Amino acid sequence: MSASRGNTQPSYSDCSAQRQRSAAPDHASHGHDHGGHGHAGHGHHHAGSGGLKGALILTSIVLVAEVVGGIVSNSLTLLADAGHMATDVGALALSLFVAWLSRQPASPQKTYGYLRWEILAAFFNGAALLLISAAIVWEAIVRLQHPEPVQTGLMLIVASVGLVVNIFSARLLHAGAEHSLNVRGAYLHVLSDLLGSVAAVIAALFIRYKGWTIADPIASIVMTLLIVRGSWSLIKESVDILLEATPKHIDVAAVRQSLQSIEHIESVHDLHVWTLTSGVVAMSAHALVPDPLQHQQALEAMTRALAAHGIHHVTIQIEGKPLEECAPENQHTHA
Repeated sequence: MSASRGNTQPSYSDCSAQRQRSAAPDHASHGHDHGGHGHAGHGHHHAGSGGLKGALILTSIVLVAEVVGGIVSNSLTLLADAGHMATDVGALALSLFVAWLSRQPASPQKTYGYLRWEILAAFFNGAALLLISAAIVWEAIVRLQHPEPVQTGLMLIVASVGLVVNIFSARLLHAGAEHSLNVRGAYLHVLSDLLGSVAAVIAALFIRYKGWTIADPIASIVMTLLIVRGSWSLIKESVDILLEATPKHIDVAAVRQSLQSIEHIESVHDLHVWTLTSGVVAMSAHALVPDPLQHQQALEAMTRALAAHGIHHVTIQIEGKPLEECAPENQHTHA
C-alpha cells in the first residue's frame, strides 16, 4: 500500500516548502531590525550642521585676511595657509550641503536616500587636502633654494588672528567630527588651518628675532606633513566604507560565535557586516534553525546579541532543514 506524505501544510522542515522559500523567501523567514534610529544619526547631523555654518563664516573671513596679509608681507606660510583656507571654504560648503542632502527622505529609486554622499564628501575633502599639500611642499622647496624677505610684523598679526579664529572653528566642529565622517573631513580642513596658523606664528618669530628666512618654507613643510597624515586616514576610512569593508570595531568571528551560541541555532553562514554611513552599521546573515517552532525566539535572541555588538540595522534569513538534505522533487515516500 502506498501513500503520499500525509502533512499537506507547509512547514520549515518540509523540503518542498524549503525550495519555495529559497526561491522567494517570505516574511516569516526573515528578520529585520533597525533599532528605531532610522538610517542615519540625524541628531548628530543636525548638530554638525550648526558647527559647519559657523566654521564656514569664520573661515571665509580669515581667508580674505590671509590672502591680503600673505601678499603684502610676502609670506609663503601665510599664502600656503590661505590656499588651505580656500579649499576649506569649498570643503565646508560641500560638507554643509551634504549634511542637508543626507537628511532627505528615501525614494523607491534610492531606498537608502542620500546617506552615502557623506562618505563621498569625506573622500573628496581628503583628496583635495593631499593635492594642496603637494603644491605647498613644491613651493616651499623652491623658497628653500631662493629665500625671500618677509614682513614679519604683518605676518605675525595675521597669523595670530587666524590662530584664534581656527581654534574657535575647530571647537565648533569637534563634537560632530566624532560621529560623522563628513564633519570629520571638514574638521580636518579646519585643523589643518589651525596648524598652518601655528606654523606661521612660529616662522614669524624666528624670522623677526633670529633672521632665519628659511623658517618660513620649513614651517610650511612641517605643517603640510602633519596634514597629510590626517588626510590619508580620512581617505582610507571613506574608501573602506564605500567598499563595504567590515568596520574596525567589529569582530566578525566574535559576532558569529555570539549567534551560534544561541539555543536552537545550528549554524550561521553568509554573514556580512558593513557601514552604511557614519554611525550606522548593517549586518545580514543566514541562520539554520531546524525546529520551526523556535524561529521567532531565535530571531529575537539574535537581534539582542547583535545589539550588544553595536549592530542595529539587521537582516536575518532563518532556514529550516538544509536543502542538500531534501530529496528530489519527483521522489515520493512509500509506506
